[in-house]
Amino acid sequence: MFDKLEDIVLRLNEILNELSEPDVANDQNRFRSLMKEQSDLTPIAEAYTAYKKAKQDEQDALAILEEESDEEMRELAKEELSEAKDAIASLEEKLKILLLPKDPNDDKNVIVEIRAGAGGDEAALFAAEIYRMYQHYVETRHWKSELMEVDDTGIGGMKSVTFMVTGAGAYSVLKYESGVHRVQRVPETESGGRIHTSTISVAVIPEAEEVEVEIDEKDIRIDVMRASGNGGQCVNTTDSAVRLTHFPSGIVVYSQTEKSQIQNKAKAFALLRAKLYDIECQKAHDAEAEARRSQIGTGDRSEKIRTYNFPQGRVTDHRINLTLYKLDKIMDGDIQEIIDGCIAADQAAKLAKMNESA
Repeated sequence: MFDKLEDIVLRLNEILNELSEPDVANDQNRFRSLMKEQSDLTPIAEAYTAYKKAKQDEQDALAILEEESDEEMRELAKEELSEAKDAIASLEEKLKILLLPKDPNDDKNVIVEIRAGAGGDEAALFAAEIYRMYQHYVETRHWKSELMEVDDTGIGGMKSVTFMVTGAGAYSVLKYESGVHRVQRVPETESGGRIHTSTISVAVIPEAEEVEVEIDEKDIRIDVMRASGNGGQCVNTTDSAVRLTHFPSGIVVYSQTEKSQIQNKAKAFALLRAKLYDIECQKAHDAEAEARRSQIGTGDRSEKIRTYNFPQGRVTDHRINLTLYKLDKIMDGDIQEIIDGCIAADQAAKLAKMNESA
């Protein structure tokens, strides 16, 4: 591990030297690439510098205890030794986490799909509430959200909704939301007061660049049509909605959220690229059985990951056995504690696997 850390420090110094060269400043692609690498390596180098300082403090304190007879000085040295040992242990753990293999998609923007499952209108209402929960969470992170496609019920529910989240590290955070979300509550239409269980599914897909996914135009049918809407909504009077049918995969995407056909077409292609890229990622994911076992849950989108129990005001994440009694706050976007728990558990599982193979 320490040889790797020394290599990282050397590489960071090389990058800093390169960034000071005039030729690099004029090459925007090279400049961005180096800045990205610097951003990735700096936290590791800083933690390693702090670790080496703590090791030096430990040695200095031990030297004082060996040479010094003054009791007051020895007590101070003992305190410094204890602090240094605590810092060393903490920094070693931090460095191991920083050196864990990084998901190549972590820095990407994401496309989030929410679909109502079992439960009819109640599931659609819950899908709309989960959509609003994510919108509030996106606002707290100062990210940007853009609606791509929605199929609403006209009574406040959503059969499905797709939106893009743009922001640094969006995928690294939101990927833990993929799976089946279950709600338990008494619907407003339930006269007997019985608790109903409904489900929705959430898929978090990394955005794909054009260079990552090649789409042959011969494999696609493009249909344009008028956007539709439910009772009383304003709808376009021009053929601005776009539907793409990708024959090899059978994927059909539809975009009508923009007034311009060009904008809807761009959104539809972005969504299609992301879906095709996600299929390839899922194939790789399924092929790596060992990697899948090191992740939180199975990584399967049919897996039930969370239950929202309204009568008891609790939310339980089944992957990490975390139960929180603050359902109102969570539905208002306060989901960071759950995400942090998933990240910590994921890192712990990967560290344990790394230690086993060491």
